[in-house]
Amino acid sequence: MRCPYCGSLDDKVIESRTMANGESIRRRRECLSCGYRFTSYERIEEKPFMVIKRDGRREPFDLEKLSKGIERALEKRPVSTGMIEQIVNEIEDQAYTKGKSTREISTTDLGELVLDRLHDVDKVAYIRFASVYKHFNDLDEFVNEVNRLEAKNSD
Repeated sequence: MRCPYCGSLDDKVIESRTMANGESIRRRRECLSCGYRFTSYERIEEKPFMVIKRDGRREPFDLEKLSKGIERALEKRPVSTGMIEQIVNEIEDQAYTKGKSTREISTTDLGELVLDRLHDVDKVAYIRFASVYKHFNDLDEFVNEVNRLEAKNSD
């Protein structure tokens, strides 16, 4: 590892720690040439987790995009920021679990995960997200979704 201070390639590891649930290792190092101490991180390089769009295109999973969609659905609703973060984290975990073997998930499956979670948290947010996700073409489709939601709640 190259010393960031003097550029030497001679160093020794002073301490190693496992971080992020075993996903990475933090190493404290000391340069043998100048004595400067620095930190390095090791991570497993995995192929990216992909989302399969409706038209067949694939793009990298974007947690920020997921988060913004959920935040927009929950905008001005009585749901705390902490709860929104928890929802996003749960959906991210479910998505990775669902697409574990292939390292990809369809937008349909991802959207259903969001809808299922929003249904449990806030019905208005559920309808907001469904109206964008399901691309309602007219008022009848929207009313049918609201009726389906009411029927689901009475079960």
